[in-house]
Amino acid sequence: MVNRITATLIFGLCIGLAPGLGNLQAAGPDFTDLVEDVVPAVVNIQSTRYGERPESRGEQPSDEDIPELFRRFFDMPFGERGPGGGRPDRTAGGSGFIIGEDGLIITNHHVIEDADEIIVRLADRREYVAELVGSDAASDIALLRIDASDLPVLPLGDSDTLRPGQWVIGVGSPFNFEQSVTAGIVSATGRTQAQQQYVPFIQTDVAINRGNSGGPLVNMDGEVVGINSWILSSHGGNIGLSFSIPVNTAQDTVEQLLEYGRVSRGLLGVEIGEVNREKADALDLDRPRGALINGVRPDSSAETAGVEVGDVILTFDGRPIEMHSDLPPAVGATRPGREVELEIWRWGERKTLTAVLDELEDGEDRPDGTQEQEAEPTNALGLGVESISEERRRQLGDPEGGVLVGSVDSDRAYRAGVRQGDVLLMINNQQIAGIDDFNSVVESIEPGRSVALLIWRNGSTSFIAYTPETDS
Repeated sequence: MVNRITATLIFGLCIGLAPGLGNLQAAGPDFTDLVEDVVPAVVNIQSTRYGERPESRGEQPSDEDIPELFRRFFDMPFGERGPGGGRPDRTAGGSGFIIGEDGLIITNHHVIEDADEIIVRLADRREYVAELVGSDAASDIALLRIDASDLPVLPLGDSDTLRPGQWVIGVGSPFNFEQSVTAGIVSATGRTQAQQQYVPFIQTDVAINRGNSGGPLVNMDGEVVGINSWILSSHGGNIGLSFSIPVNTAQDTVEQLLEYGRVSRGLLGVEIGEVNREKADALDLDRPRGALINGVRPDSSAETAGVEVGDVILTFDGRPIEMHSDLPPAVGATRPGREVELEIWRWGERKTLTAVLDELEDGEDRPDGTQEQEAEPTNALGLGVESISEERRRQLGDPEGGVLVGSVDSDRAYRAGVRQGDVLLMINNQQIAGIDDFNSVVESIEPGRSVALLIWRNGSTSFIAYTPETDS
């Protein structure tokens, strides 16, 4: 009897809520008119890289010469080979959108990378062979042109105004299903990844899959705010983590490709690291923020401006640098030769420096290789250190000054990242030229306070911070 009464109450409650649920559903965004306006300017792109004729004998050609991003986003498998070791043509599917009535189209660099032929198919099924105007791997943007006129175009919006929670739609050709529309919200802005550190990606939960690359991310006003670029997935399908290139970044790239045929980026000439809680405490910062300078390249813009190892860049050209990953996109978006102001934090004091940016060059190499060494007994930092011989210094890549870490006896130091074979160049803001400097600085360390160590490892420097153990 009780169960029957309970069921009746629940049923009545559901009926009472049903109209409310219907109204809630009806109150959701209606994308139909928006989609009708956007879809005609979205194109399908097929890129072909010509194969090789079969050989009767000999080893089969390797796929190692095919760019990783090209393999990753192609809808056709690259490993297939014909009889005799030949390799067939390889075709990639992607998307793009029209920004010029005269046939100017934006897509992703990885969609057309190393392609011998690029075919653009419009929404009305017309097909054109596209000319590659220019392409930039660092921003993953490519610019195409087709011989057509009076084409529908998509207006470009302002990606800097995007806020998490805004509705956006994506249009493209996932798995060659052309003119597919998906919707979602902006999850976050300013995301970075190691391979494209100069792009502050827009993260959304819009369903993006292979073939969507190069298609537009559109706001509710019908303006392009991003170019869909990549997804984060363990199995290759969408899991609600999609990343788009901000249209403001793309616009700068397009303008330079049209004007110069290439993209130039500013270079400050620093190596940076994260500021965590321990490092902020050691540097007397009020909270973890900014980009910590681990190294300054000789004769660079930063060195000329007076930037020093241990500085924390808080603002770049007026833009706040909350996380160290905010700095590369800000520098990369600034043209070489531009004068910029740097607000820095230097061991408890705020300073303003002026730098004139150099130009970023490709193909820089770093020396690497360290070896483990025996060391003297440990000290207050929990580290065993020793002097560095000239031969050993050459093996380490010629660090200037410092002592060699031969043992890491402190659990805190080890968890923070100090390793045997590191070269300790600085403790807090004190340079360490040798053992005497090391001993002198260690004796003055205040118990219970974090210390910041500048470490040389594999040819580059970085700061490591931790609070040394105190005697009980």
